[in-house]
Amino acid sequence: MSKVQEVDAVVVGAGFAGMYMQYRLLDEGLSVQGFETGANVGGTWYWNRYPGARCDVESMDYSYQFSDDLQQEWEWSERYAPQPEILTYASHVADKFKLRDNIKFNTRVKQALFDETLNKWRVTTDQGDEVIATYCIMATGCLSSTNLPKFDGLDSFEGDWYHTGLWPHAGVDFTGKRVAVVGTGSSAIQSIPVIAEQAGHLTVFQRTANFSIPAHNGPLAPEYIAQVKGNYAQIRAENNDTAVGFGARWASNDDSVFDADEDERKRMFEETWARGGFQFMSAFGDLGLNTDANEIAANFVREKIRGIVKDAKTAELLSPKQVLGCKRLCVDTGYFETFNRDNVELVNVKDHPIERITPKGLVTNGEEHSFDIIVFATGFDAMTGSLLSIDTRGRDGLKLKDKWEAGPRTFLGLQTHGFPNLFTISGPGSPSVLTNMIVSIEQHVNWIARCILYMRMNSKQVIEADLEAENEWVEHTNDLGNGTLYPSCNSWYLGANIPGKPRVFMPYVGGFQVYSQKCEEIANTGYRGFDMR
Repeated sequence: MSKVQEVDAVVVGAGFAGMYMQYRLLDEGLSVQGFETGANVGGTWYWNRYPGARCDVESMDYSYQFSDDLQQEWEWSERYAPQPEILTYASHVADKFKLRDNIKFNTRVKQALFDETLNKWRVTTDQGDEVIATYCIMATGCLSSTNLPKFDGLDSFEGDWYHTGLWPHAGVDFTGKRVAVVGTGSSAIQSIPVIAEQAGHLTVFQRTANFSIPAHNGPLAPEYIAQVKGNYAQIRAENNDTAVGFGARWASNDDSVFDADEDERKRMFEETWARGGFQFMSAFGDLGLNTDANEIAANFVREKIRGIVKDAKTAELLSPKQVLGCKRLCVDTGYFETFNRDNVELVNVKDHPIERITPKGLVTNGEEHSFDIIVFATGFDAMTGSLLSIDTRGRDGLKLKDKWEAGPRTFLGLQTHGFPNLFTISGPGSPSVLTNMIVSIEQHVNWIARCILYMRMNSKQVIEADLEAENEWVEHTNDLGNGTLYPSCNSWYLGANIPGKPRVFMPYVGGFQVYSQKCEEIANTGYRGFDMR
């Protein structure tokens, strides 16, 4: 673009949030310019191509519900869809609704400035684009800003190194190689079994063991697909009425673990373990609220790990000591079994900290380990990283980075005071990462689109979160989070994986159904809590 472009809305990002936002606004007749750092749509699923990458929400739920034609025509192959299939789905959506026409790819938004004389946003990119837009909508993703710890000597490493969140599109050949994986979070738990099958030798460097539940993944039966598609409307409605936006067909148990005798506890835990995935936490209603109840469930999982991993010392290292679920629960295929392989070894980083990277590998406790490839599965600067990577400035030149210096502050996770007409999709202060992300995305996009139409119909130029409403929402969100076991351990929910990041529990833990009702009530009362003028 050689000249300044004027549009109704700029949408930053072309993952599932950005694509649906574009669809809604274009469908309402608004002009839209989208920007995407990658070369294609897909967002998280465009970048995270590491071996074994797949969704941890069942595929029949992890999909758009806004178009029944789309629901009926698309065929998922597995219970938990692999990354290539999810990316193909995203591409199919973009083709079906002709969304690429309004997206500029390979383009990073550098700055977004609110022009108070125009009541509009000036958005500039690393490609020299300048766009003036009434609305600036951040669809930048919750898990899109990769975290690579600062290891001394990394530049000296003579082999190849990769981050799971920025995986080469051509793939990586591990055949016969000496491989190190640093980290044991979700991406590591998914990739380690696949890498181990190829590598000559794999060394896993673990700082903190993570709880993981078997996926029991496999092909979807045609009759099951037909049954779901025939009842999608009811299934979606029931999912939308849950705290997490999926899994309504699996019965949850609201009873306390202490109301059950030992045999009943074991039966419920075995049933949910056999079912696999996140449903394990639904075995009893107090697992996320009561430390003693949680410990009973955690011990069940630890015993499962000890029963799978043959070496007692390794099994103990792989058995997490923290609260079950305070970190995001992982869903795996053969993770613990992998440590029974002769070519796999586990190193406890707490006892043997990584001191530096060398040309040949890395050093722990003065001992050098030689590798051909190092894989950093070290996660993301979650929730805020991608938002704060853009130089965003609101009224009076206020920088978002400064406004959020002590932690993110939003009203409903949708807006922040001082930044008129700036919307965030699945931002901090919303259920987002505690839910089926696509369900939360659709709810946010629908709310934003409805809000913009309301403004246009009522000749309103600006909407901004009220400071008092924002403060009350932040306090409410913090109180809810502190009433759970989530803050009991260092997790990316709290930003604890990023040095210097404020320790704040960022998602809204009150449940998707409660949150969406609050949003609906606010919209129905003329957008109470927002200053509209």
